[in-house]
Amino acid sequence: MDNARLARFEAVYRETYGQIRAYAARRCDSPQDAADVVAETFTVAWRRMDELPPGEEATLWLYGVARKVLANHHRSEARRQARSVELDAKMADLYADSPDSGGELKAIAQIFRTLPDDDRELLSLVAWEGLDRQEIATAMGLSRNAVRVRLHRARRRFSRALTEAGIHSTPKSRPVPAERSL
Repeated sequence: MDNARLARFEAVYRETYGQIRAYAARRCDSPQDAADVVAETFTVAWRRMDELPPGEEATLWLYGVARKVLANHHRSEARRQARSVELDAKMADLYADSPDSGGELKAIAQIFRTLPDDDRELLSLVAWEGLDRQEIATAMGLSRNAVRVRLHRARRRFSRALTEAGIHSTPKSRPVPAERSL
């Protein structure tokens, strides 16, 4: 990008950042989500500088981009929440004494959500995606042994949290799909 285009982008950014940030903040559930929307909006502007109109129309164009980014964000969030509900139910099925114990299911889901992100991801890849250690290693860019150790620790932390909450699991109820063994 030449200096003139870079200078134009910087000027548009300085002039519109506050407006786009406020627009996103009013429409997002968290400041982090709003920051992501703003960053993606200006990334699109950077990539499409040739399409960015002059003057005040640049602000309107950026609002249009931010609107589309927000729509994508909301769709992604809805999919993530749907997957989370589905995963919570699957994890509850694996650990619950009876599928009818609604309070226990909620407790399991809540405990699962309190696990560190890496633990939730590993347990989800096993229980929900049905991946084996090698597949997880490939997906996460780790060695198979690292996956084995991390998965063992994640299961132990989850089991300990369940026990502390008065929910007892058995070795048979570990989150390992029946058709696979790790």
